[in-house]
Amino acid sequence: MALLTLGINHRTAPVEIRERVAFTPERMAEAFSELRVATGASEAGILSTCNRTELYLAGDDDCAPSVLRWLAGFHDLDAADLENVIYVHRDSDAVRHMMRVAAGLDSMVLGEPQILGQLKDAYALAREHNATGSFLSRLFEHTFSVAKRVRTETAIGENPVSVAYASVSMAHQIFSDMSRNKALLIGAGKTIELVSRHLADAGVRDFLVANRTLERAQALAELHGGKGIVLSEIPDHLADVDIVISSTASPLPILGKGAVERALKKRKHRPYFMVDIAVPRDIEPEVGALADVYLYTVDDLRQVIEENVRSREGAAREAENLIASGVQDFLDQLRALDAVSTLKVFRSRAESLRDEETEKALRALRNGTDPETALRSLARGLTNKLLHQPSTQVRKAMAEGRTEVADFLRELYQLEALDADEPTTTEKL
Repeated sequence: MALLTLGINHRTAPVEIRERVAFTPERMAEAFSELRVATGASEAGILSTCNRTELYLAGDDDCAPSVLRWLAGFHDLDAADLENVIYVHRDSDAVRHMMRVAAGLDSMVLGEPQILGQLKDAYALAREHNATGSFLSRLFEHTFSVAKRVRTETAIGENPVSVAYASVSMAHQIFSDMSRNKALLIGAGKTIELVSRHLADAGVRDFLVANRTLERAQALAELHGGKGIVLSEIPDHLADVDIVISSTASPLPILGKGAVERALKKRKHRPYFMVDIAVPRDIEPEVGALADVYLYTVDDLRQVIEENVRSREGAAREAENLIASGVQDFLDQLRALDAVSTLKVFRSRAESLRDEETEKALRALRNGTDPETALRSLARGLTNKLLHQPSTQVRKAMAEGRTEVADFLRELYQLEALDADEPTTTEKL
């Protein structure tokens, strides 16, 4: 079984490209229905976050070119536009990559915990669409187990600096006393929930949470004594807030330049701090060109995050060792499964030969053949048939210079070493 991972992430491409290949929830069913047909893969998984889009495929052949063509076509792009920003991992390298992703070693924020949950969601979604089989299911499950070991046996997750935390840290550069500032959070998922906690810890006491569904917005806002609104109400409240942090799964921008310009006039140009964590982006890029607006995307959070990377280098080395062990364990499992399959075929072949020779002996007995003669004929015939094919293959291998085959035969059948004057194994055969 060939394994392939093809992806794009924060290291290989800027947000302007990443948002164009992101998969929205609304198109996941369509993607799964097309992906395996277009690539010939028997199993598939799709991971799409603000920092990466990755496709995991298992099949009989390497399907990288067809995967790239499909990915570009699905998002109405030219494949040439993606060739310089994608990465491809195969077989054991693909196994290692998935485990590094799950453990947070390939994240912008080293060791960040959210990616493991996102990968688990991707696996659940693939199963929901009947896109995974025994191979990818075994890989995902083993990957989650290795990631858990990394979390529990290293310090990679201690004092985590998430994208949410980095966003709030940057807000401190604009507002020294955040207790005086009002925050508008757009979205109500896990990232925004983390943002709300960090803002509250930083002193923010006045919250607005805008979401597509009012109930979810209110539930999150009430955790901090705030108010929930629907997305359409954002323009009515925009002039009253100082901090805007957005992370939704919307395929189109939610906050445009015109709305921000009107709000700035009402605020008499008091500054805005905005972070757009979403991919595709929730805030139109043109907003960043406005005076008195400090707009950042996930790609702008690198300085805060790089400090986190330096503080965790020791833990990362320990994690890499655990992952190397996890990759080897997975490959050993695959080899063991392959051995079981081969042994089943071997036993079935032997049993078939046994049944043939047994039936021949029974016919001889029914025809009046002496039982001892029939029994000896059975033993001789079964022995010859069991040894014929292996003998032929060993002779062929030795003639080709592959002498290790004879050594393997001795090991397989635990044959004792022969005296120098005895014929060799192949001569006996």
